[in-house]
Amino acid sequence: MHTFITTRYSNHPEDVKNYDTSKLRDHFLIESLFIKDQINGVYTLNDRLIVGGINPVSKAIALESVDQLKARYFLERREIGVINVGAPTTIEVDGIPYQISHKEALYIGQGAQEVLFHPAQSGETYLYFNSAPAHKHFPTKKVGIDDAEVVTLGSLENSNHRTIYKLLVNSVVPTCQLQMGMTELKPGSVWNTMPAHTHDRRMEAYFYFGLAADQAVCHYMGQAEETRHIWMKNHQAVISPPWSIHSGAGTSNYTFIWGMAGENLDYGDMDTIAPTALK
Repeated sequence: MHTFITTRYSNHPEDVKNYDTSKLRDHFLIESLFIKDQINGVYTLNDRLIVGGINPVSKAIALESVDQLKARYFLERREIGVINVGAPTTIEVDGIPYQISHKEALYIGQGAQEVLFHPAQSGETYLYFNSAPAHKHFPTKKVGIDDAEVVTLGSLENSNHRTIYKLLVNSVVPTCQLQMGMTELKPGSVWNTMPAHTHDRRMEAYFYFGLAADQAVCHYMGQAEETRHIWMKNHQAVISPPWSIHSGAGTSNYTFIWGMAGENLDYGDMDTIAPTALK
């Protein structure tokens, strides 16, 4: 057994207002994603998204079903998106190998029975994934940076100059409900997702990487009138319920992966909140 998934329950915003720092971190922060020769993650009851990391070192790791799914195999009723944040590696889906380079993505549709994650031939293998329930099969597809829908937003003057790579969105690859992409902040910029927003139609998870060991990101969450913060390090993820903002500011620039699941596939479906309205 190499797949280990823990469960996190949903939280009411009125309850979260009473959480101290430790309780906020226990409920929303995912600190240890990459464990040698394991698939490790969290099954959140917010839209039943699974957020995880894969770290094959000495051997290939198979994606196994877990007790939470009550399924014969992991993707019997699910889809999964994987983004490589480490060295180039190979992912094998039902006998077909896909070469996945740094910052490339692989979408694997519902019904794939055998998925193998191979160690990189040189360097560390770090694969970040999100998985959501799926009602229909869509074909497996590799998506590189050149295939993504790319948008550059913000400015250095506002400390939020960034490029968004929409990798697994419905304008690039068909999915049931999963959306994933990557946002890179330019040198000198530290703010992400500002102005902040919520979207009650779906939840979201953030994964931060590209941070030096002595740097950190302050991630903001909560309702607009009752915000909280969680300090995060490199290779950590955070769960954002549908009612919560999700924004952050780092002590240096960084890259983060966003993933969503829920009611629709409309990337632009956001309820924007002005910075002056935050409390």
